[in-house]
Amino acid sequence: MSLSAAGHGGHAQGSDRPVLALADDLSGAAETAVALRSPARILLGPVPVPVASAPGESLVLDLDSRQLPADRAARAVRDVTRSVPAGTVLFKKVDSLLRGNLAAEAAAYARGSAGVVIATALPPARRTVLGGVVHLDGVPLHETDAWRAEPRPAPHSVTAALGGLPSAPVPLTAVRGAPGALREALRARFAQGRHPVCDAETEADLDAIAAASLELGPGIRLLGTGGLAGALGRLLGTHNGTHDSHRRAYGEHGLPSLAPGNVVRPLLVVVGTAEPSARGQVAHLVADGAHHVSLTTRELLGSPRRLAPPTAPVTVVRVTGAAGTAQARRLVAALADAVADAAHGCDLVLTGGETARHVLDALRITDLRPVGQVHHGAVISRTPDGRSVVTRPGSYGRADSLRRIVRALRPAPVPHRPTDPTGVAP
Repeated sequence: MSLSAAGHGGHAQGSDRPVLALADDLSGAAETAVALRSPARILLGPVPVPVASAPGESLVLDLDSRQLPADRAARAVRDVTRSVPAGTVLFKKVDSLLRGNLAAEAAAYARGSAGVVIATALPPARRTVLGGVVHLDGVPLHETDAWRAEPRPAPHSVTAALGGLPSAPVPLTAVRGAPGALREALRARFAQGRHPVCDAETEADLDAIAAASLELGPGIRLLGTGGLAGALGRLLGTHNGTHDSHRRAYGEHGLPSLAPGNVVRPLLVVVGTAEPSARGQVAHLVADGAHHVSLTTRELLGSPRRLAPPTAPVTVVRVTGAAGTAQARRLVAALADAVADAAHGCDLVLTGGETARHVLDALRITDLRPVGQVHHGAVISRTPDGRSVVTRPGSYGRADSLRRIVRALRPAPVPHRPTDPTGVAP
């Protein structure tokens, strides 16, 4: 297949090249799928290989590998990339804070390629890359507390996070150079046996990186954040896929469609993130009248109760108390078990990629269709049985994030219901 791609600042003409994207958690998979713009499908692995998408459809696989041992995470990537249909555009989604098994997965992803273009900036979240260093609101990643829940210090650069993968920087001056100059800069790094790590501050920078990468041919793979996925979507995607499906599902003003029988399902919000911002986000929902269920880490790691199906229009479940990083995966699994019975028959809002994955696994949901997003990263998807599921990374969103999500799904005011001090749903 041929691709006509514009140079710096331009857009690709229509293309039928299929896109296969890999993500290491579910919220990242959803963020990628909606960014790709074309009709997309999210599959919750393991999936059969080789993987083929329908014509004109982007396929995003959640490998659920963020918390796996490094060798197993690398194997999950290799299992998919060793059998990819010819002409497929490959994209590997990585965490914009460089968390997870980045080094192991990047090495596995590079195997068998003609080269990997790496761009980890995420402009909508004010995360940029300058001099090969990730910055959060202008502060180098390793000087922030963004890795406070990780068992090791934050890497000082993207190259450091990549481990032994041979790489070479591409400065912002090259990214913003004359048409064709960036493509040749990338080609020069590949000729040296190195994978280019690109600086970027804006979406226009990422557009230029994606376009130059695609001009180098089908053997080149892309690795980056949802920001780079968005650039790829602007080059290859169609505007009528996601946009029209969002309008059908939510109406012209983002209103939800009703469940069969014109009965709105209860809405269950499960907050599985350890981010400090979660407390304030939950407080906004409680102020709006949501029923609040608090589960302590001691309870979840001991003998957790299973929550009954909610009777309130909106119920928010949050974990309180400290837990070590070694207990994190067990804690998330226990949270999913605790809410599994309650989640049947509900629309869902799930924060934290691993929390989202465990809850959907408990419900045996393996297929999602993204239809839009409330704000960056807060992606609305449909399940095969017609319910709405919103996934959002734990580190995303301002204080009103959950309020905005709930109001997008339930625009009518939520009647006030006092919170039971025991946390048990009435």
